Amino acid sequence: MDKVEWETVIGLEVHAQLSTKSKIFSGTATAYGAAPNTQASIIDLAMPGVLPVLNKDAVKKAVLFGLAIGAKINMTSVFERKNYFYPDLPKGYQISQFAIPIVGEGKMDITLEDGTTLTIGVTRAHLEEDAGKSLHEDFAGMTGIDLNRASTPLLEIVSEPDMRSAKEAVAYLKTLHTLVRYLGICDGNMQEGSFRCDANVSVRPKGQKEFGTRAELKNINSFRFVERAINHEVARQIDILENGGRIVQETRLYDADKNETRSMRSKESANDYRYFPDPDLLPVVIEQSFVEQIRTQLPELPHEKRERFKSEYELNAYDADVLISNQELAAYFETVVKNTQAAPKISANWVISELLGALNKHNLELAQTPVTANQLALLLTRIHDNTISGKIAKTVFEAMWEAQGTPDEIIEKQGLRQVSDSGALEKIIDEVIAQNPTQVTDYRSGKDKLFAFFVGQVMKVSKGKANPEQVTELLKKKL
Repeated sequence: MDKVEWETVIGLEVHAQLSTKSKIFSGTATAYGAAPNTQASIIDLAMPGVLPVLNKDAVKKAVLFGLAIGAKINMTSVFERKNYFYPDLPKGYQISQFAIPIVGEGKMDITLEDGTTLTIGVTRAHLEEDAGKSLHEDFAGMTGIDLNRASTPLLEIVSEPDMRSAKEAVAYLKTLHTLVRYLGICDGNMQEGSFRCDANVSVRPKGQKEFGTRAELKNINSFRFVERAINHEVARQIDILENGGRIVQETRLYDADKNETRSMRSKESANDYRYFPDPDLLPVVIEQSFVEQIRTQLPELPHEKRERFKSEYELNAYDADVLISNQELAAYFETVVKNTQAAPKISANWVISELLGALNKHNLELAQTPVTANQLALLLTRIHDNTISGKIAKTVFEAMWEAQGTPDEIIEKQGLRQVSDSGALEKIIDEVIAQNPTQVTDYRSGKDKLFAFFVGQVMKVSKGKANPEQVTELLKKKL
C-alpha cells in the first residue's frame, strides 16, 4: 500500500487587544501592569443592576482594520452573550459578536520566505470583551484570579483555512501583527498578551477536498511558539491516523517547555455556547459618513510602503521587508535617507546591519538607540565625501553608540580622517613595495591575486586611513 501524502490545513483566530484608554463597556482604565483586581469595575463584572455602554473608540478601531483589509463593513452589527464559565470570567458569559460581526469578509496578502505572495482570506473580525487572567505560578496548589483584563476590548480576527504550513501561518501572523501596529489599534505586545492567537490545525490526504477533524491550539503568544506548536500538532495527528486512530475535535494547550500539546477540553460547538443577543445592548448601527470619516485616518499601509521603498529607493524585497516591519524603523530609515548624500542602498545596509545589529546585541528597542537617525545620516555623508572609509566608519559608529560625540567630533578627536593626499599615499606605497620585493616579482610575473596583499599592506601601514580607491589606482600604476 502506497504511503499517504498528508496536507496540512491551518486557520488562525487572532485576538488583538485594542489600544483604547478605557474598557469596551465601561470607563475603567486598561493600562497594563496595575496591581491585581484594581482595574475591574462592577460593570466589567456585570453586577446586578449595572448596564454596559459601548466604547465608540473600539468601534472606530474595528472599522479602521476592516477598511485596511478591504473587508465588508456591516452597517448594523449585534452583540451577543456567549455563555460559558471559567474562574476568570465570573459573570458566566462573554459579550461578543456572533451572527452579525462588525467586519465581514476581507483578505490579506502575505510574502513567504522565497518571495512569493499568497492571499489569505479573512472570514470576519468581531468585537468582544477579554476575560480576566488565571495565575498559577505564585500559588502552590491554588489559582489566583486577576480581573484587571476583564472587559478589555478585543478584536478577534478569524482567517479562512487557507494556510498549508506552519511557516505560512507565521508569515500571516507577522503580517497581521505589523498591520495592527501601523493602524495604531493594538500595541502588538505578545509578552503582555495583547496580541495572541489560537491555531486550528487539521490534516488530510493530499488531493482530498474535505477537511480533516481539527484541533484548536489555544492562546499562543510568540511567533516561534506558533510554528513549533503547529508542527508538533501536525506530527501528532499524522501519527494517530497512520496507526489507525481517529482525531477528536478538541481544544489543546501548547507546552513550550516540553514542546508538546495536551488536551484541554473537547471542543464546544456554537450551540454549546447558547448565543443570544445581549438584552442590555442595542444593535450597533453606523452611517456611511462615519465609515468614510474613518477611511481618511488610514495611514500608508505596510504593503504600500514596501512597494514605495522598492521603487523610490531601489531596494530589494528583503531590505524593504525588514525596514517596513514597523513604522518606527521605516521612519528612522527615511530620516537617514533624506539627510545624507549617501545612496539609499547604503543607508539601508547601515540601518539593517549596524543599527539593528547593535540593538540586538544590547537587547534594546529602537526608541532606546543612542545613535539618532540624523547622526547616522551625517556618518554616511562622511563616507560619501571621502572624509573616512567605510571600515573606519564602523569604529566611529561604535564611539557614537558609546555617546562619545558627533561623527565629526569623533573623527577629529581620534584622528580618523582619511588620507587622500596623493603624495602621502605614494610614499606609503613606495615603502610597501620596497619591503616586499618577492611579492612584487611574483605579481609582475602574473600572480594577479597578490594585488589584494599590497592593498592590505598599505591599509595596515596607514592604520586603515588610506582612501581605498586612490590606493587601488596608485598601486596599479606603481606595480
